[in-house]
Formats: sequence, structure tokens, C-alpha cells
Amino acid sequence: MTATLHIDLSAFDRNLSTVRRTVAPAQVMMVVKNDAYAHGTEVLVRRALDQGVQWIGCLDLPTAFQVRARTVAPHVFAWLLATDDDLQRAVAERIDLGIGDPNLLEAVADAAAAEGTTADVHLKIDTGLNRNGVRAEDWPAFVARAHELQNAGRLRVVGIWSHISEASDDDDDLARVRFDEAIGAARSAGLQPEYRHLAASAAGFQRREFDYDLVRVGAFLYGIAPAGGPTAAELGLTPIASLHAHVQSVRDGIAVVPIGSWCGLPSSAAGRVTVSVGGRAYPVRRIGTDWMELAAPHGGLSVGDEAIVFGAGDRGDLTSTQWAEAVDTIGEEVQVRLDPRIARVYL
Repeated sequence: MTATLHIDLSAFDRNLSTVRRTVAPAQVMMVVKNDAYAHGTEVLVRRALDQGVQWIGCLDLPTAFQVRARTVAPHVFAWLLATDDDLQRAVAERIDLGIGDPNLLEAVADAAAAEGTTADVHLKIDTGLNRNGVRAEDWPAFVARAHELQNAGRLRVVGIWSHISEASDDDDDLARVRFDEAIGAARSAGLQPEYRHLAASAAGFQRREFDYDLVRVGAFLYGIAPAGGPTAAELGLTPIASLHAHVQSVRDGIAVVPIGSWCGLPSSAAGRVTVSVGGRAYPVRRIGTDWMELAAPHGGLSVGDEAIVFGAGDRGDLTSTQWAEAVDTIGEEVQVRLDPRIARVYL
């Protein structure tokens, strides 16, 4: 595959510094789902750990095991779990587990007992998003049972956490009230969670009262802004990835670049986006399986010219968020859909 994804490590460093400064005194949990948003988990986790990040957030256990095996992260948190996952291995490898279901709580406690150790868990309250958390009416019994299991030495309740919708300030304010009530109920049950985490990237920046002790930050660390929201520059961030390919042929005012929908680019973006060559934006006419056509009616393009499909937005190129906006999807969608076979080049 001839395309390459260039990753600017200095830009990542600057983004991390900006994020940490913004959410302080809360700590940053670096979220690395979808291979660190297609940027490469191992390289960037090591980079973050070298700069003092203590928490790595993983969507699932396979990613958490990968991080554990290849780095020395102090805390690795995984939250998309099922009772038939390898929970015993997770407990043995000291993975912090996000628990939002009573059956899963029991399964983790059993895994800890089988391993002869204590599991570190974060209990999840459903604050209204309906994304695998314990409902408010079931929460008192849930935290009471967690307290029993903690007293039995089978688990340790490290944190209380949840997701919010970020659909409106009113919805999020109500979610925060529910979250605070859940924390109060957990403490009344005898639990003393060290970490409370509710906010992800956007809320961590824009609603500081949501930051608590940890903020789970994914897209913003990689400079990916939310579609329809403030730009990366307005947030003080820089997109760290730029997708490069080279002009393969030029004929009759049409330049062909060998990258297309098989590489993860949305074919529906044709006619709505541009690609930068030599600092000049060229409209994308069509996107095929492994090619795209650029309109170059006035010439100026030659075989071998480097094209920036998307990047930081400072060389006549669009960002991946602008591509996403062109096809009415979320900011990170274009980035995470990229074919993993595209070579990552770290600069």
C-alpha cells in the first residue's frame, strides 16, 4: 500500500501538555480505543508514560492486555466487559475493571477469588445515557454488595464513573446530579472511592465542574476536534496525523491518487472535499476502491507529486474532522476507519 500516515510526535506532546494543563488538578486518562484512534497504541502510550501519564483507558480487555504486555503503565482501565471474558487474567494482570452490571460484579469477584487476589474495580452508574451502567433504583443494592465483597477481600472499589451524552448542557447537568447522588450513596454504603470520573474530551475542556479526579481523553490528545464544534486550533490542539499519497497519473485535467474506499476513505466525500498538493487545494471528483480523482483543469500537477489527503490543516489541506463534517459523521470516524495496513511513519 503506497499511502502513509505521518504521526507528528511533537504535536502529540504539545496536545498532551495542553490537555493536562486544562483539566488540572484532575489527572488525564489517555484513551487508546481503535489502536489509539488509528495512530498506533504502543508508540503513543510509551510517549505519554514518559511524560508522566498514569492512566491508560482501553475499550476492551484485548487492548488492555496489549498495553500491559508492552508497557509499564501504572494503571490500565478497561470497561467494555462481559462475564465470559478472561476476567481471571485481567485480575492477575492488575487491570482496573469498569463494572456496570451486578452479574459482572460477581464474576469479577469470583475471578479474584480463583486467582487468590483482589480485583480493582470502578463501579458505573447509569446517569441517563443508558450505556451499560447500573440504574439509579438498583444502585443502593449494588454498592452494598460491592462493600460486602470488598470486606471479604475479593475486590477493591477504586472508583465511581459514568458517561454523559454531551447532547445538551441541561442533560449533562442532570447527569452530574445523578452522578453526585451515586457517589453519596456509595459512601453511605461504606465505600471510599479514590477516583471519580465522568468527563471525556469535550466536557473535560468545556465543563470544568465535570472533571472530578480523572478525565478520560481520547480524540483531543490526537488533535481530533468534534464535528460541528470548535476547531482544533480554537481548542489549542493540533491534529497529529496527516495522510499522504502520491499522484499516480495525470490526464485531461484529472489527477489520480492511489487511495480510496478500501483504505477507509468515505466515497460519499467526493465532490465535498479537497486534497492538498504543493499547498494548493484540488477538488476530489470521485473516490473509488483504491483510487481517487482530483480535478486539475489548469494543470500544475505531475506524476509523483505528494498529496496530503488530510492533515493538520496548515498546508492547504483539510483536517480529518473536516472530512467527517463533509459526510455528516463524528470527528474521529474518518481517522479510525483507516486501513491498519497503511504504514505509520513517526516524525
